[in-house]
Amino acid sequence: MMRRLRRRPLGLAGLLGAGLFLGAAALGPWVAPADPFALGSSALMPPGRGHWLGTDDLGRDVLSGVLYGARVSLVVGLCAAAGSALIGVTVGAAAGYWRGRLDEILMRLTEWVLVVPQFLIVLVVAAIFGADLRFVVLVLALVGWPTTARLTRAQFLALGDREFVVAAQGLGASDARVITRQILPNALPPIVVAGSLQIPAAILAEASLRFLGLVDPRSLSWGGMLNQAQNFLQQAWWMPFFPGAAIFLTVLSFNLAGEALNDMLDPRARTSGL
Repeated sequence: MMRRLRRRPLGLAGLLGAGLFLGAAALGPWVAPADPFALGSSALMPPGRGHWLGTDDLGRDVLSGVLYGARVSLVVGLCAAAGSALIGVTVGAAAGYWRGRLDEILMRLTEWVLVVPQFLIVLVVAAIFGADLRFVVLVLALVGWPTTARLTRAQFLALGDREFVVAAQGLGASDARVITRQILPNALPPIVVAGSLQIPAAILAEASLRFLGLVDPRSLSWGGMLNQAQNFLQQAWWMPFFPGAAIFLTVLSFNLAGEALNDMLDPRARTSGL
């Protein structure tokens, strides 16, 4: 797997970038040069010595804000992706394993959720029911699972009639054991890739909601920094640039990391020696 990954420098760069941003989220409070909430006397100071990314309109250090904001943005992305993957795998596994009428009902439900604009649902729900961050994560998970469900169903349909599955069923293994011990481990590679691609989608959705002012403003995130900077685009270009660049690079890194995982986990690449 590592040999194939070294032949794909963009995928390797994506994995390194994703790891870097995850490290920034984990270590942000310890490596930030200042308290991101501390007001200062040097408002709208451009990037330079002492404030490497400048300061905002309240004199707060932008670099510290970017490092602290990584934690909120990435936690939202990871939790929403994990929740949508759990729902999608459960729905797809049930539809692909038991098939029949259950498969038809679950796939109609999946198609209904899939065709409705996801961000519009999140936007309306956040506007009506409040801006609590946990609620936003829940809503993102509830609207992001259809793609994983369809992929999981396809994998279960392809693997459900294989010899090792039939043998396990013939030996009296329960449905739960066949699903979790026989089929799911063999279906995981594309599911993991799909889950990794849900992370940047959730990060973008959270940043968009924060930019529109629909998420709790007391927690610092990149989208909130963009929301605050929109009144200072001409006076302080660094206020929107650096959090926007952080969002762009994070989304790009996780997308490239998803492609790298696809190359690493693809069984056809393993058998062909690529």
